[in-house]
Amino acid sequence: MKRIAADWITDTATQNICHMLTGAGYECYFVGGCVRNTILNVTVNDVDISTNALPDRVMELAKDAGLHPIPTGIDHGTVTVIASGTPFEITTYRRDIETDGRRAVVAFSDTIIDDARRRDFTMNALYADQNGLISDPLNGLPDLLAHRVRFIEDADRRIKEDYLRILRFFRFHAWYGDINEGLDAEGLAASAANLAGLESISKERIGAELKKLLTATDPAPSIASMAASGVLNTILPGAGAKYLPVLVHLEENTKPNPIRRLAALGGGNTEALLRLSKAESRHLQKLRDDIGSTRSPAELGYRLGPDMALDIMLLRAALFETPFDPESKKQIEIGANAKFPVVAADLMPAYQDARLGDKLSNLKAKWIKSGFALTKEQLLV
Repeated sequence: MKRIAADWITDTATQNICHMLTGAGYECYFVGGCVRNTILNVTVNDVDISTNALPDRVMELAKDAGLHPIPTGIDHGTVTVIASGTPFEITTYRRDIETDGRRAVVAFSDTIIDDARRRDFTMNALYADQNGLISDPLNGLPDLLAHRVRFIEDADRRIKEDYLRILRFFRFHAWYGDINEGLDAEGLAASAANLAGLESISKERIGAELKKLLTATDPAPSIASMAASGVLNTILPGAGAKYLPVLVHLEENTKPNPIRRLAALGGGNTEALLRLSKAESRHLQKLRDDIGSTRSPAELGYRLGPDMALDIMLLRAALFETPFDPESKKQIEIGANAKFPVVAADLMPAYQDARLGDKLSNLKAKWIKSGFALTKEQLLV
């Protein structure tokens, strides 16, 4: 493959950005995810650009072209330029001169090879010019086409530059790797040898990476390798990989949900260890509360809504290793659409305050037990 073609390349805004740089005599290359995903025919979400133009010069060129530059990471070489409402991250070629496993001190470079060598995986060191012509300075294209996630040059060194790359290694395998081939042996060994480095990474970054991994179509092989290498227990003590493949199998035709899959991993104090949002924490806790409850699918649908109820029924089947009953979905929908026919005013003034709440709860329980069949008149007898 010599060239890529895509609408995002020929888009007027994209080409205006490219001409802004090349017209002034600078290099301009699309890099990373946009090139990788186009080759794999996967959706491209954003376009990153590398250039030998220094950040201040990029700012000047953008202003001269009537575009809107934002110095989002100018100290590290990145300027975001808005063209026709679309943001483009433009980053000057860089090389690392010092790293501590979390952040790097960089120096600007004028060669694409320096820029490529500081990246994580060979499949992310692919470039393409404004016409889609591919540049592959580190021979990453064969790895990408073989769905092989491989660290650039020395895996141990790449990981020591940023320990979060351990989790990225497993995530990229889940998203882009060949499941049948397994993970790259050198990368796996380097990940296992650098577990202590994960303690220096913020919980927010770890949580974000794990959620992205769990959103892959089938993250089970990657999670199993994380467990075998000690990575999973390092970031989530007590977690296990046993039930995830069962859950993934049961999820057929169901959109992947990282919180549902987190519940299948188990472990303690997940919310704090991964710095989950309040909404995510509530979701996870509700799943845990009802996995072992006796609530029927219909009651779950009524009380928690169809999505949460389905999560719980899938988790019950996976964790208790029982078949998933397709009839559960119908019962969940019945419950989710049911409307309790009694309101507080129907019980007043005979019931007030706490007695009113208790009576409503008792009637609702009776109504649910009837399969939502009892009418208002029957309940108020």
